[in-house]
Amino acid sequence: MVCHMPLTETETLIQETAHRFAREQVVPRAREWDEKDEFPSEIVSLLGELGLMGVTVPEEWDGTGASYTALAIALEEIAYGDAGLATIMSGHNCVGCMPIVKYGTDAQKEKFLKPLARGEKLSAFLLTEPGGGSDAGNPKTRAVRDSNGDYILNGVKQFITTGQHGDIALIFASTSPDKGNKGISAFLVPADTPGYSVVRKEKKLGQRSSDTCQIALENLRVPAENLLGVEDDGLRIALGNLEGGRIGIAAVAVGIAQAALDHAVSYARERVVFGKPIFEHQAVQFRLSEMATRVEAGRQLYLRAASLYDHGQPCLKEACMAKLVASDNAERVCSDAIQTLAGYGYLTDYPVEKLLRDAIVTRIYEGTNDIQKLVIARHL
Repeated sequence: MVCHMPLTETETLIQETAHRFAREQVVPRAREWDEKDEFPSEIVSLLGELGLMGVTVPEEWDGTGASYTALAIALEEIAYGDAGLATIMSGHNCVGCMPIVKYGTDAQKEKFLKPLARGEKLSAFLLTEPGGGSDAGNPKTRAVRDSNGDYILNGVKQFITTGQHGDIALIFASTSPDKGNKGISAFLVPADTPGYSVVRKEKKLGQRSSDTCQIALENLRVPAENLLGVEDDGLRIALGNLEGGRIGIAAVAVGIAQAALDHAVSYARERVVFGKPIFEHQAVQFRLSEMATRVEAGRQLYLRAASLYDHGQPCLKEACMAKLVASDNAERVCSDAIQTLAGYGYLTDYPVEKLLRDAIVTRIYEGTNDIQKLVIARHL
């Protein structure tokens, strides 16, 4: 990755570490994970050992204590190797660890955050429901207090990243249905709690190394001390990490697109047609030039948003712009890479078809791109 914004010593070290790890450990295994629909447990553990599963968590809670810029550039590098792995890492860092950093008590941080930051345990973020999607403020899942003061949760959650392999779930449920979206609460729940069950693992077009599941909550008993923040403040907690999550997905999209561009350029230099490499034909040069520009546009947008975030400046609009442009461009760049490889690009012998399949969902998760446009419009 070429970065034109000055990085700190820590950010540079994290970038170099992720770059080397992706190419040595991830790239050689990515195709196998995709074909076998396999969760890369061993590699996820290694990410934890490298400090990449708690990048922005303060050191006092066993995190790396680095910036969101550091996290974003690390996600781009990991996504270059495998987008599914980067999605696991992004969700864990952005919406797994950070809500506990911001809203957790010291006891909750000691119990839940520390093992998450070390990568010893994985998180799952249970917000979306089968009929909800972008309408996250109207959950059907209910949390009712019993005579012991515990909460009893019932409901179904859908499209949950790391749902099968998550150890600690952040679950959002309605505690005051009469208040609508102002009556939602957040709970920290170990996934081995009775009443928490994985109904099914979804079969997906791409990013198959990252499991996506439907989760059922049946009379799930949660102690009152596992309430994150205060009661009925769940929507603020859920939405409080939108900027970071969308910056992360933008970075993932750029990593996918950069990989596709590199494969296309490499092939264009080697493939000879009409007596010369196709790279020397202007039609191919123009396509590759547009691809490179699209990659760089997404990168600069996510770096700008991350810089604002790190400096405590409002950046929801910029994060949405980064996610919108980077993900749209990733799908286009991957499609153009297939066009560059022509018939070979359509075969599984080459990685570009996988990259396209992996890129498509970046326009959907962490808020569809239609939602990004709505949010951007509100800032105009």
